[in-house]
Amino acid sequence: MFFLKELPTRAMLNKYTGHLSDNEKYSIAEALAVMRKASLLVRGIDTYFSANDLSQLKFLILIVIDREPDRDSLYAHEIASRLDVSRPVLTRALKKLIADELLISNDDETDKRAKRIALTKKGATCLSQVLPGYFDKISSLMSE
Repeated sequence: MFFLKELPTRAMLNKYTGHLSDNEKYSIAEALAVMRKASLLVRGIDTYFSANDLSQLKFLILIVIDREPDRDSLYAHEIASRLDVSRPVLTRALKKLIADELLISNDDETDKRAKRIALTKKGATCLSQVLPGYFDKISSLMSE
């Protein structure tokens, strides 16, 4: 997270970046502004998810499964390959989503050790209810 409420002043940037060109200094100032905006966005989205009894990770798991164009389920290892989290963290999140009846885990027909993870009707409904507000949060902050 980026916790600075006030970004460094132009004078401060000049003091510590004297060896850089004006274009490079401008790029640093712009990057800091983007980092601040992204931090506000992440915090706003986390608050929104919390109010909807989700976390960012749980939401992303639902999204990853839902966005597959020709499939209605994924193997756990496929979900893991699409997210930047450790296996134990993903496993805990999947178990919680299954316990909350947002996902279902079925044995694969050809490999009994493999599990196919799919959205339940409740999971699809949850996603369809949360996505509009999620996009509204992004739109609102980006238009500021």
